[in-house]
Amino acid sequence: MGSHAPRLRLIAVECFERPVTLRLPFRFGVVTLREAPQIFVRARIRMADGREGEGISAELLVPKWFDKSPDLSNDDNFNQLRRSLASAQRQAIAAGDNTAFGITAAANAAHREGCAKAGLNGLVASFGQALIERAIIDALGRLEGVSAAALVRDNRLGMTTALTPDLASFDLAKFLATRKPADTIAARHTVGLVDAITRADTQGHRLDDGLPESLEEVIAAYGQRYFKLKVGGQIDADIERLAQIAAVLDRDAGEYKATLDGNEQYENVDAVLALWRRMGEDKRLAKLKASLLLIEQPIARAEALNKPVQALSKEVPVEIDESDADFDVFPRAKALGYTGISSKSCKGFYRALLNSARVAQYSADGGHFVMSAEDLTTQGGVAVQQDLMLASLVGATHVERNGHHYVDGMAGAPQAEQDAFLAAHGDLYARAANGRVRLQINGGDIALRSIARAPGLATAVMPDWSAMRPSTALANA
Repeated sequence: MGSHAPRLRLIAVECFERPVTLRLPFRFGVVTLREAPQIFVRARIRMADGREGEGISAELLVPKWFDKSPDLSNDDNFNQLRRSLASAQRQAIAAGDNTAFGITAAANAAHREGCAKAGLNGLVASFGQALIERAIIDALGRLEGVSAAALVRDNRLGMTTALTPDLASFDLAKFLATRKPADTIAARHTVGLVDAITRADTQGHRLDDGLPESLEEVIAAYGQRYFKLKVGGQIDADIERLAQIAAVLDRDAGEYKATLDGNEQYENVDAVLALWRRMGEDKRLAKLKASLLLIEQPIARAEALNKPVQALSKEVPVEIDESDADFDVFPRAKALGYTGISSKSCKGFYRALLNSARVAQYSADGGHFVMSAEDLTTQGGVAVQQDLMLASLVGATHVERNGHHYVDGMAGAPQAEQDAFLAAHGDLYARAANGRVRLQINGGDIALRSIARAPGLATAVMPDWSAMRPSTALANA
């Protein structure tokens, strides 16, 4: 499999950063995020026939998600992610001539071993690897003049089951051939732990910047019908907050669907079951509970894969997210009763596709398995476009989107860069009254046509490298 995939090598990587300031604070798990750098990767590849080309990727350096240790500062977390990127590029270059996927497969063990020795966990290790592999995919697509969707469908990336031996008997080529991006995808709105629920909640501290500031206003502005609700691990407080949210959704959102995200805030499955039972006993939550599609990683990483969760998963699909630290995790989680896994660009393009193949295999074997597409505040431009493409390729019909809510458009990007993205992807963006280019959500949906057609991985234009600062990520590589 993958024998007709072109061989190439990664020959150079440059990294740049741009500061991002949030318009609203975003609380998830143990952190309230107000600002973070966005890192951009520019990778150069050389094909076996001597042609060379560049590809890009981008991701926000989000603190307290990859490593939630309270002993680490936000800057410590940023530096962990930079170190992961340095290791990933070093090992990918060392992998030499291979297919695009073959580089990841060849570099995976040494990269993860090096990260572990440096005290970097598997999720941190995944971050650097994800950025390098996406930039390589983008470069290959641009050189070949085809979209990432075509590369996946024809397996020009050379994907195999080398990192997922449990899929050895699965027809991966046949599965990949069915991957086709949809024309649109529904945006699932995140309600963070400190987000305003009603407009009245914003009184006295309104921004009045032309964007919605509360859940009530979000529904009115975007017409969204999918929602992701953060819970904080304290049952009484979670129930009251969910009831406040349900009052707005029941009134304004029509036949909505929702997911719950625990962000590892519950200690064990019994605590989550207690929350689930309480939700069933509270009449205010009847419609909300009936709308729930899944519960995402409610249990702390240290415990999540230690004990069975069947008691909960027979009630509602239970998914791993933060626990998904390497290619071998999903089968281990399934053995404990988990019935789902998330797709996130920051965890890996190939891993998401291979896990979606597992969902197909597990479901064919009987049972109901799910894969949801999640966000890590992906920003307008390269990051959000690449993540939207991946979400559609894994077959998601809705994707968590929150970067456009917490950040005003392509904040930090020069106007000319914003204008270039708008010109190339006019279905995806719109210009606001303040001139900012913002993600466009119409009737709850995001348009994907222009990013699906773009040669490479979802972006027809390059960002303005001169308007960024060189990253320290590769200084010690």
